Amino acid sequence: MCPTPAAPLGGATLDDLGVRLHDGVGTLRVWSRNASAVELVIFDSTDLDWVTDKVDLHRRPGGIWEVTTDLLRPGTRYAIRVDGPHGPGNTFNPSTLLLDPYARGLAQGNGYEDWRSVVVADGFDWGDSRKPRIPLDRTVIYEGHLKGLTKRHPDVPPALHGTYAGLAHPAMIEHFRSLGVTSIELLPVQAFATEPRLLQLGLTNHWGYNTLNFFTPHAAYATEQSRRGGAEAILSEFKGMVRLLHEAGLEIILDVVYNHTSEEGLGGPRSSLRGIDNASYYRQQPDGAYIDTTGCGNTLNTATEAGARLVLDSLRYWASEMQIDGFRLDLATALARDESHAFTPEHPLLAAIAADPALQDTKLVAEPWDVGLGGWQTGNFPVGWHEWNDRYRDRVRNFWLSDIDYARRASAPVGIGGFATRLAGSSNTFSEERGPLASVNFVTAHDGFTLHDLVTYDVKHNLANGEQNRDGADTNRSFNHGVEGPTADPAILAARRKAMRNLLGTLLLSAGIPMLTAGDEVGRTQRGNNNAYAQDSPVTWLPWEFEPWQENLRAHVMRLIRLRAENPALRPSRYARLGEHIPNASVMDWYDQNGRTMESGQWADPGSRTLQYVAASTPDTESFNRILLIVHGTESPIDVRLPDVIEGASRFVSLWSSADERPADDTPAFAPGDVLPTPGTSMRLFRVE
Repeated sequence: MCPTPAAPLGGATLDDLGVRLHDGVGTLRVWSRNASAVELVIFDSTDLDWVTDKVDLHRRPGGIWEVTTDLLRPGTRYAIRVDGPHGPGNTFNPSTLLLDPYARGLAQGNGYEDWRSVVVADGFDWGDSRKPRIPLDRTVIYEGHLKGLTKRHPDVPPALHGTYAGLAHPAMIEHFRSLGVTSIELLPVQAFATEPRLLQLGLTNHWGYNTLNFFTPHAAYATEQSRRGGAEAILSEFKGMVRLLHEAGLEIILDVVYNHTSEEGLGGPRSSLRGIDNASYYRQQPDGAYIDTTGCGNTLNTATEAGARLVLDSLRYWASEMQIDGFRLDLATALARDESHAFTPEHPLLAAIAADPALQDTKLVAEPWDVGLGGWQTGNFPVGWHEWNDRYRDRVRNFWLSDIDYARRASAPVGIGGFATRLAGSSNTFSEERGPLASVNFVTAHDGFTLHDLVTYDVKHNLANGEQNRDGADTNRSFNHGVEGPTADPAILAARRKAMRNLLGTLLLSAGIPMLTAGDEVGRTQRGNNNAYAQDSPVTWLPWEFEPWQENLRAHVMRLIRLRAENPALRPSRYARLGEHIPNASVMDWYDQNGRTMESGQWADPGSRTLQYVAASTPDTESFNRILLIVHGTESPIDVRLPDVIEGASRFVSLWSSADERPADDTPAFAPGDVLPTPGTSMRLFRVE
């Protein structure tokens, strides 16, 4: 059982919601401030439509409804019925069978809404497994879809394809470890449902951003054997996956969707919160109309203690009982809106999550936006939180893609200053107190073009989603390099490959926490679909048979991740301050193509898109380290003169170049002042000795 959290969400009446087993009986506690009656309904062990018992819950102080009965034991299938007053905001219906919001297990009947809660006994033999607790500066996140990662892997047994057990198969562990990534971030694995609209189109919600229950693993990702074994077996398979990945030194981060539920807008499915206390759990206008800041029909009301506590208790359960290492909170701005529905970084829920003892060593990542008024909040979350940095994504894409596209028709629109700021840790976005590791850097994510498609398509191609190509982003900052989609032109293909290497090089050599999208290391395509949420097919499943150019690209990713680990100057945890020694910062110097210190006018000059970036570490536990990175942002080749004014530098050892089709095995050294021919649109990394 999880420890009780501290204030401000520490109301004792809200402790131990759901079913707790003790002394041969079970106690069910449900919160509903507005209900007038709550009933426990018990079902047959094999027939989910056969009611075998009904028991009334008793009202306790603080809106708690409670019953203790020997009917609640491991494996029991149950639901609740809730009655209450009519009026604005209330949607009670005493005939509707509802899920316990705190249910640890689920079972599904024949219909879309025919779900039942299942009593489970928490517990698992974790052996000697421990959370890896990867330091933030060494963290490299690998974002992927649990099913898509293994569905086509030839070395994973077919019975394990697309499953929790499949993700922890030795073939997958070898893939993760050989790449060098440290933390596997999974798209939603909490139980979710497909929207009726998609079912009518013959599609499914493949991504899973439509949560049905915040405490239960998605059953469809378990093996057939575990599904036959029921909720306990599914839990055991999930925990077994976590144990094996931890034993391999890999972390698990879950993408969690607390901002809305699968109940959609009013008139949508009534499966749990809407029937228990709609007026309290969802944000509404005084007349009961929903305030939707998520674009999904409803928004969980975390301005109420019950709504906020539901989120906190779920996080604590997954971090403690399931041993999860971190969470990426989808549309996190929606969770930090107050009673007036405005975002506030001082929101009690954010403070409670960051301060909770059960979450102290947990990585907390916010998607810092939603679709409501004032929803874009990048950089505004409090200390203890990390954020997806969309400004980094946009600037990096612009520099290597849309700027180059524009330059072919006119001239480059901007200089290198904005790009350099992102490369160095986005100090214009995150406070000094939070530092560069507040930024989760990404160039692609599950949402949008893959890396391959980013350099292959100018526009989205989403007809397969059944929405006449209206869905998905229209502004992608992509560049097809002259032909839309597949081509056999060797010059275009070479330019695309180099663009991918530049984007990956920028991502993995920037200050901050890098996030790599699964499949980008081998140039996976979704055929131009930039919103493949409904594509449970080879469009989204990772391929595992690679052409030579894909093997070369993967070799680049492996090299870059290794170099990041070996060079602490690339991964500062604090911003440097002029004239001061700041431990774990990187002191940065900037030079132009002639080896001279960059002048103020050069940063914004579109004609000055070549930069030499020198970063020197100030570590407190590692050896001193210094790197030089050349960035050349036009398609014309130039000569770059290495700086000869760097104190203590006697040579520059070449470590990596994006101009190489495959990473070079040799490491030639150059002297200060040497002139290096530099191909168009390329990067080159050196260690300064």
